[in-house]
This record gives sequence, C-alpha cells and structure tokens, in this order.
Amino acid sequence: MFSINRNYIGNGCPTYIIAEISANHNQNLGIARQLIKEASKSGANAVKLQTYTPDTITLDCNNEHFQIKKGPWQGQTLHQLYSKAYTPWDWHSELKIMANNLGLDLFTSPFDVSAVDFLETLDMPAYKIASCEITDHILLRRIAETQKPVIISSGMATKDELKTAITILRNYGTPHICMLKCTSAYPAKPEDANLATLTDMIKNFRVDCIGISDHTLGITVPITSVVLGAKVIEKHFTLSRNSGSPDDAFSLTPNEFKEMVDSVRIAEKCIGTIKYGGVKNENNTRKFRRSLFVVKDMKKGDTFTEENIKSIRPGNGLHTKYYWGVLGKKCIKNIKKGTPLNWEFITESIMEDIDKYGINYSMLM
Repeated sequence: MFSINRNYIGNGCPTYIIAEISANHNQNLGIARQLIKEASKSGANAVKLQTYTPDTITLDCNNEHFQIKKGPWQGQTLHQLYSKAYTPWDWHSELKIMANNLGLDLFTSPFDVSAVDFLETLDMPAYKIASCEITDHILLRRIAETQKPVIISSGMATKDELKTAITILRNYGTPHICMLKCTSAYPAKPEDANLATLTDMIKNFRVDCIGISDHTLGITVPITSVVLGAKVIEKHFTLSRNSGSPDDAFSLTPNEFKEMVDSVRIAEKCIGTIKYGGVKNENNTRKFRRSLFVVKDMKKGDTFTEENIKSIRPGNGLHTKYYWGVLGKKCIKNIKKGTPLNWEFITESIMEDIDKYGINYSMLM
C-alpha cells in the first residue's frame, strides 16, 4: 500500500480510479477545468494529464515514417496529431491546485526527460509511464531518479521488456510500482483485454499492486478487473463523445464514468471476505430449512413411522439427521398433525442408538 497525495493505492484499499483527461480538453483551459470538476462529481480519485509538446515527442516531418495510416487518427502526421492533443505546460500548476482542492490527486504521463524536469518543479506526487514509453530507457531512468511512485501500463510489452523496465525503475530509485494491464488499441475490443494476465503480473513482477488502463467502449472490462484483483482503474474521460477531441471515441462521459465508479464500489462489496455459515441477513431464511414434523395425528403409544413423520419446511423440528433413529420409537403423548417433532415426544434417547445405526449423530450437530 502506498499513497499518492490524498489517496492510498494497494491491497486493503478501495479501487483507485483515474480519469484520464488526455486530449479531451481540446486545448481549451475552460474545458480542462470542467473536466476536473466533473471527474470529482463522478467519483474519481485522480485525474491524469499527459505532458509533452509536438516537438518533444516527434518531428515535424511528413515522410512515410511519420504518417498515421490506420485507426482513429488516420490521415494525419504524428506532429499534426500531437499539435491538437498536447496539454499546454503552463496549465499544469493551476489544474493541479484545482484538482487537489476538490480532493483529487493529479499526476501525469511525461513523454521525455524535459517533461520530467518540468514536472519536478511542480512536485508531482507520482508518474505514469505510457505503454509506448516502456522501451524508452532514458525516460525510465529519469523518472526513477525522482523517487516517486510509478504506475506503468503494459501495452504491447513482452514479459522481458516489462521485467527490464521494472528493473530499471527499481535500480534507480522508484519506491512503489503499480502495473496496469493495457490493450493499446483505440478503441480496444473486450475480447482483447485478457484480464487473466492480472494475476500473472503479481506473480511475475512482484509489484505493489495491479490494475487496468482500459480503452474499451463500455464499463464491463474495468468492473470485471476488480473481481480479478485490480486495485487501479484508468479510463479516458470526456464531457461529450462529440466534443471533437481525438480521444472521444474511447472515452467515458461523466454519467458513464459515475456508473462505472458506482458499479466498481458494488463489485468491491460483493468480493467481501471468505465467509461460511451465513450472514446476518440470512437469519430469516433459516426457518425455510427442512426439519422433522409430525404429518398425521398421533396418539400416546403410537410408533413413529415413515407415514407419520417427514422432512418438510419449516425448520422448527428436530434435525433430519435424527430421522432413522426416531423411526420405531414410541410417542409418549398425543401429537397433532403439523407439530414440530422434538425430544419430549419420544420414549428413548436417540443417542443410545448411535452405534446401531452406524452414524455419529453428535458429530453432525
């Protein structure tokens, strides 16, 4: 368990839910502010930014290497896309203060060393490593040197690439690591989530906790991840899927995000603890268990038979385990049909016949 400013992450803590703002502010500071307000209302624990400029993440070049040929951003160059998507650096301080005042953590994904250097002047409480940056060892080392907690998305990384990244982070100072299962498709298909990987991550990488960075269109994948042990959920957050943002198509609106948060909180309660023997709310149902009842009028001296005693609901009579021992015994008083069978009606102690019937009734009580 570790903290990021106002909230704790890890086993024993509620699921830490991150609203990823990404490019959904459309480079409008007013929209960025509104996104943070709505994230707070929707139940998020944190909001996350992305810190880069077009020139720190790529080149202004339109040859074939820099052209996007598939997916939601097809037809643009990388520089053109990032020119629309980046968050102005002079917003960061204001947005961090605003989020903190609303009880939210705010941190970011830096995409190069200059971004980390800048963010350190703002005392960022943690850093997120995006999927595509896992193989940037220069960036990993600089982030580790800050000695801040790190959340890292697995994306397309192989197990060896992830092990190398984790080793770099630990060797250079990262104190806490949370690894998120992530499918780097935009949007991603639920069948590509492969949530079974979550438990394998804990075993193979011995990170503090696990979670999911989800790009599917709904909320089923993140809710399911909680059942499999996810302690962090990151989901893109937009005011409207018609806002014109590059990330609208795989983002949740405020109402959808709140529905996800509420469902996650219910899922957490469902997981509960290991429990046998019933809970308090089941007490009223106990009476519907079966027990032994007298089902025909009986007179003093009659013999208990399969015809006059039966196992039926409710559970007010003797336990059914005594059925075979009671058969053949005499009743010592008149009994009305529908009376729960109990010891006061029987001539001999059932315990005398334990050996005869080959059943240790006392062990079954």
